[in-house]
Amino acid sequence: MFNSKVFVAEFIGTFALVFIGAGAGMVGAGLVGVAFAHGFTLAVFAYAYGHISGTHVNPAVTFALALNQTVKWGQAVFYWIAQFAGAIVAAVLLQAIATSVGSTIEGAATTGALTESQPIFAMVVEAVLTFFLVNTILHTAVAGNGGKFAGWAIGATLTFAILGGGALTGASLNPARTLGPAIFVAPSYANVYTYVIYVFGPLIGATLAVLVYNFLNGIEDEVEEIEELEPVFEEAPVKKVRKPAARKAVKK
Repeated sequence: MFNSKVFVAEFIGTFALVFIGAGAGMVGAGLVGVAFAHGFTLAVFAYAYGHISGTHVNPAVTFALALNQTVKWGQAVFYWIAQFAGAIVAAVLLQAIATSVGSTIEGAATTGALTESQPIFAMVVEAVLTFFLVNTILHTAVAGNGGKFAGWAIGATLTFAILGGGALTGASLNPARTLGPAIFVAPSYANVYTYVIYVFGPLIGATLAVLVYNFLNGIEDEVEEIEELEPVFEEAPVKKVRKPAARKAVKK
């Protein structure tokens, strides 16, 4: 059930997402810069490693695809290990770089106006934004409707989500993305609200996305269409058999 290629692809993909995305925040790239750093990285790696692992690079996405039976739960465990490991290694490297120049990685944290003041609303925001992301993944990459543009659709969704919710929660949508830097900066991995907002929030959003996807792509409509079709075999019309006319008696 362990696939070393999938493990390496997810590790590198998640490392890149955190190193580039969180790194953009660390150097003060601003909301727009951070949003595009995450979005472009996700889109590019979707094309680079999509054929190997699907480029989940997000425990919430893996949870959704396991819930949808796209991947097996046993496989999901190795996805999660690779994703959290990649995020942690990226955060450690960012911390080492920041320390070497007398700085910190505070800007790499996923935090916003609601994180401390309104943690429940922050969880709702993370759930809603994750719903949008997973919804796009299911309807494009999983369903095969996005074609060659699926990667860009997914990357664009993450970009728009960060632009819309970054000021509120940091728009993580990704437990690994948050917990990697949380080793060094707030919201700390020791804070219970870190898990309420940035773990449960994305998992709730991912679950809702799967439920909606299954509803919109269920078999109910197919059954109704079948019932409306005319029967293939129709009863053959019964032909009336004419009795032969009675023969007239031949006069001798």
